[in-house]
Amino acid sequence: MDFSYPYPGSSDEKLVWQRFLAGQPEAFEKLMSTHFRSLFQYGSKFSKDKEFVKDSIQDLFLILWEKRENLSSDIVVKSYLMASLRRLMHRSTTTRSRLFDNASPEDEGVFEIEFSVEEHYIESESAFMLTEKVRKMLSELPRRQKEVVYLKFFQDLDRNQISEVMEVSPQTVSNLLQIAIKQLRTYWKAEFLILLTIHLFI
Repeated sequence: MDFSYPYPGSSDEKLVWQRFLAGQPEAFEKLMSTHFRSLFQYGSKFSKDKEFVKDSIQDLFLILWEKRENLSSDIVVKSYLMASLRRLMHRSTTTRSRLFDNASPEDEGVFEIEFSVEEHYIESESAFMLTEKVRKMLSELPRRQKEVVYLKFFQDLDRNQISEVMEVSPQTVSNLLQIAIKQLRTYWKAEFLILLTIHLFI
């Protein structure tokens, strides 16, 4: 049976989710294999313990499998899984101190955005410098702003889906995103002026 689907959030993915809820092991395997990478990347933003992140993802799918009869069939699978993983990992802070640096998700704890592009794929020094500047700009944002930027531009979630994942209102998502973009623009202008000044006086 073919469980392939073109992209997360498609109607075919919802069909796989419905089959998962119906108890089909093949659908369970398909969901996990499809979303494990993005869930691992997201979970790794909160904890440097990779094994803990992997265990949390496996625990999440087992919990969902056990509770599948009580789960809704009308969801956006990707954002639902990310929100569920976030809550599961946060609850673990009561017994583990490695997540969020002992802080709640609302605190300004750790959230690192890393670029997966290998250096040998960056064809020119200027492109590499640009990538480093973007990395630096993102790293200087507050944690919640970094998270909303990551979910919007790296995971391609919309405002309502980000709201579900972060457990905040859609308006809060919009506010955080607007503030982050404003800060990035301000930083980018400052960087441009510095580079222009250096260029003029060399």
